[in-house]
Amino acid sequence: MQFGRKVTVYLADASPSGIRHVEIANWSGQAVACPRSRLVELKDWHEAQRPGVYFLFEKQTAEVGDKVYVGESENVVKRLTQQDKDQEFWNEVIIFTSKDENLTKAHIKYLESRITSLAKIADRYKIENGNTPTESLLPRSDKDAMEEFIHNLKIVLGTLGHKVLEPIKIQSSQASTSTLSQYIFSFTVKGLLAKGQQTDDGFVLFKNSQVSDLFNPSMPGKLAQLKEDWVKDGTLTKTENHYLLTKDLLLSSSSYAAALVAGTARSGPQSWLNDNGDSLKIIEEILLKSAES
Repeated sequence: MQFGRKVTVYLADASPSGIRHVEIANWSGQAVACPRSRLVELKDWHEAQRPGVYFLFEKQTAEVGDKVYVGESENVVKRLTQQDKDQEFWNEVIIFTSKDENLTKAHIKYLESRITSLAKIADRYKIENGNTPTESLLPRSDKDAMEEFIHNLKIVLGTLGHKVLEPIKIQSSQASTSTLSQYIFSFTVKGLLAKGQQTDDGFVLFKNSQVSDLFNPSMPGKLAQLKEDWVKDGTLTKTENHYLLTKDLLLSSSSYAAALVAGTARSGPQSWLNDNGDSLKIIEEILLKSAES
């Protein structure tokens, strides 16, 4: 059963980009988000001096990709002082600790392992960890408590703009019947077939979609360069006369997705069709009219 959650974000200096303390109603966990430039100030936050897990983020764009490192420590701020020297890529840290004393070393080792595994499965960010840490053995009751902790941790991360643990593809059973996310769209061009889905984050181009091997200058923005990068890193693999997408790929818009597939500039809302042949644009208009009635 889905239900709402109350999330409280405290802006320490009234700046949305400064240090933020985040809580969920009736949850013993808590989070502190801090830009790298303000790291020295965390020594004054007792919430960050407890046992916990932390995320080092480099936030970029959907097309370019983001980076993350997941770690744990019995004193997170103390560990971050060393991490600042060891890791150069990050520009924001988010720390998760508990308001009580019940989060032990075994608990945070379990959290680190599970979170790293979930981040790799979601495949949204490049994981800077060398290996997935070993999962500590916990009693069943403690393990369930940590899974609940992770559930709330995901909500906080999403609230702070990082869906690092959320798969980019929305399962049809989870999609609302009043949003575009309930539809799977197809785009056929020059004998190529691609499928995708409109989500809250952008347009997801599905794995095994066929992509043109053209690099037309009319492609929007830096898409041509990104396409070359995806060929180099194996996201796109060459077949006889086109490329094949090797994983689900999140793009900022349906037009970017259509242009990637066609190799030339295209209108995404008009190019992507559902099983009945209705375009994304038409379905969007229908949903908007139904909301007004």
